[in-house]
Amino acid sequence: MAPKLHILKAGPGATIQDQGRHGYLRFGVTIAGPMDWVSHARANLLAGNPENAGAIEVAIGGIELEVESGPIVIGYAGAPFVASRNGRALPLIGRVRLETGDRMAVRHGARGAWFYLSVAGGLNVAPVMGSLATSLRTGIGPAPLAAGDILVLNHTSDLPDVSTDLILPDCSEPIRVVLGPQDDLFSARGIETFLGEPYRISPRSDRMGYRLEGPRIEHLKGFNIVSDAIALGAIQVPGDGLPIVLMADHQPTGGYPKLAHVIRADIGRLAQCRPGEMVRFGAVSVEVARNELIATTQALRDMSTQAVSTEPDLTSERLLALNLISGVGTALDQT
Repeated sequence: MAPKLHILKAGPGATIQDQGRHGYLRFGVTIAGPMDWVSHARANLLAGNPENAGAIEVAIGGIELEVESGPIVIGYAGAPFVASRNGRALPLIGRVRLETGDRMAVRHGARGAWFYLSVAGGLNVAPVMGSLATSLRTGIGPAPLAAGDILVLNHTSDLPDVSTDLILPDCSEPIRVVLGPQDDLFSARGIETFLGEPYRISPRSDRMGYRLEGPRIEHLKGFNIVSDAIALGAIQVPGDGLPIVLMADHQPTGGYPKLAHVIRADIGRLAQCRPGEMVRFGAVSVEVARNELIATTQALRDMSTQAVSTEPDLTSERLLALNLISGVGTALDQT
């Protein structure tokens, strides 16, 4: 019998996400994918899955699961939420083995916005346009998770429990950005305001974009441009002068000038900032952005090696099947 997970409770925003639906932006289809790609990859690697595998993204509404048939193994990572097995607290980040009838619950903590659960062996869910990512705005991909859903898994696993001592970053350090490509459409004072003043995450933020509240940014040559492509982390500044950071469910094109882009290594850290929290931005070069992405990717590679170091079966066939460094090239392409 295939292992199964029964969703007992699911707050708003609980979805299935892989690393996104690539190759369709030119047709108007958003990429979607995880809000915090690093935590998503960590959860997958802890579960022994490829880092781009489909996993459950949990928002602050939380989730509760019961193993209908097992055993199963879940890797988990993300914000410092409160995870528990049968009512007993689990480490902040790790991997847990669950037997038939066991329950795992995730509830929001004091900070952070997103948490990820990856089931070893992966979810037996039909892809839509080559991806398991759910786009809430367009309704493309698997439906949002709800109480009563049954998730069928591909196979069981014998990976043991493990925990990590990873230090989770917060919103206190500046979010790094690369200026452009339309920074010439803003005055020097406008750019100075953006880089020098704090901004608050608006309650109107969602998976499509984080709206920022604070000092208005001065345009130099108007605020309308010919619509062009939008990338993850693009910071548009519409006519009201208040920036919007485009997130995982961002639209394919936009007609407001883009002052800067959040670097790939920091986009997950921004995603973990809740509405009401203050953030600051700091400009870096493309070279720094690329080096930080390489360092982040290397840290994931190192973690993946440690995550499987206690695996009873360490044959070359098993390690190759885990595809431990999958996605490195793709990540570098998205600097």
